Amino acid sequence: MQKKYSVLMSVYYKENPEWLKISVNSMLNQTIKPDEFVLVEDGPLTKELDEVIEQFIKKNKNLFNIIKIEKNGGLGPALKFGITKCKNEYIARMDSDDYSIPTRIEKQFEIFEKYPELGLVGSNVEEFEDNIKNINCHVLLPEFQNDIYNFSKKRCPFRHPSLLYKKSAVLKAGNYRKFYLCEDYDLYVRMLSSECKCYNIQEPLVYMRVGSEFYKRRGGWKYMNTILKFKNEQLKTRYFSVSDYLKSTIPHIIVCLMPNKLRDYIYRNMLRKKVRGENIGK
Repeated sequence: MQKKYSVLMSVYYKENPEWLKISVNSMLNQTIKPDEFVLVEDGPLTKELDEVIEQFIKKNKNLFNIIKIEKNGGLGPALKFGITKCKNEYIARMDSDDYSIPTRIEKQFEIFEKYPELGLVGSNVEEFEDNIKNINCHVLLPEFQNDIYNFSKKRCPFRHPSLLYKKSAVLKAGNYRKFYLCEDYDLYVRMLSSECKCYNIQEPLVYMRVGSEFYKRRGGWKYMNTILKFKNEQLKTRYFSVSDYLKSTIPHIIVCLMPNKLRDYIYRNMLRKKVRGENIGK
């Protein structure tokens, strides 16, 4: 198979320039190099971020496609626009503060070669704080289609920056939508509903940066209202049964409304596989 792919990343003014360097370099250093890097600037950036991006453009002529959006509109709209600008059928998602191991794309293409009917391939991930060697949690996700589908009735079945998907599969599902902190989960449900075949590689290919702010954003009234809107929609479309809805929504509301320290504990110790006495960073 032809192994050409685009990297799709969105950046906005609050990003850390040094973290952006690490993230972009991890994709440029893949054993299978990207054919295109679509970088969506979601509103005006800082001088420091502009300088980092300009350096990458100078060193990698004809690789970067910079998409500038005048006003920050959020991740969903930025990726929705960015998808349409990707020239390749295969698109690798990546966030601007995470790290992909060098063989990530190679391993994902191996799965696509083995199962060409797939529309999306993700992986397990490692969550780290501050330094990539400081791993807090392993995120273990369901591997096969039926398990992924059943898991999606309770929790998000993929990690966004680990995905290599087909552009046609994303567009068939209706592309991204604006859904505060649920842009990815919302897309996955619609992809699964459109009979997109999916797979999660059972090893960590991406290291995700997770600090206290990560869990803080997953609490409060704003996030809870978004979750309710999302899950009410799944009930309305019958993706969720009434039982699915209650089992998923009630615990989620409780976690949203609890103090941040307690929510941090729940995520790290009950919703993740905690790393104990290990140092496996690379």
